[in-house]
Amino acid sequence: MADSVSPLCTEAQFSSGAFSDLAQGWTNTTGQPLSDVLTEATRACESECNRRLAPFTVTGESHRAEGMDPDEYTDSANLPMDLQGTLGRSYAYVLGASTLVRHVWLNEFAPRYPDLWTYSVSQLQIVRSYGGSENLSPSQYHGPDADSGHVFLNLGIFAPIGSYFYATYSGGYTVATPGDLVRACKNMAAWMIVTELNPEDTNHDPDRLHATALMLLQNYDRA
Repeated sequence: MADSVSPLCTEAQFSSGAFSDLAQGWTNTTGQPLSDVLTEATRACESECNRRLAPFTVTGESHRAEGMDPDEYTDSANLPMDLQGTLGRSYAYVLGASTLVRHVWLNEFAPRYPDLWTYSVSQLQIVRSYGGSENLSPSQYHGPDADSGHVFLNLGIFAPIGSYFYATYSGGYTVATPGDLVRACKNMAAWMIVTELNPEDTNHDPDRLHATALMLLQNYDRA
């Protein structure tokens, strides 16, 4: 299956600047579309940062839910856990659940410029440690937050400790791609092209291009 991604740098952006000669030379010499090398450059940028940057969709990302702060509310095990709990059939009482979890952090979020990042969650499933599962509706949780990937459950959702969450969601820089990421992708693509076509090219030194790309990507690196 061919890799498919919206490149961090478009063909027009790459071809209109100082690397226009590389764009022309690449297509004429190799016969391979410029979009292919921009896709490779985008993936190289993401691999270097160990995070997704271009718009993406992930399916079934798994997380073990984490606990709640002690000051979120007190005597949590005695609260009704859901609609059944409000009718006097609290799962917490029946199962003796004294510890609940409420927080999940998705793997992918905006390391910079969260205003340019968007999320779309198509499914968030909880698999409870006591057995059983449930697909949560957006009204049952808040988030994810673009700057952290944080999702937290509303009060009243029964989530015993040890529960797992499976998330299917889309995200990335969909509003606009930050300018420094565009520049990083340009330099990464130029490095790939120069290295393959003419490693001895002194006008486009591949080591310098690669170093520039890595320098720009440091701000997006996953700590």
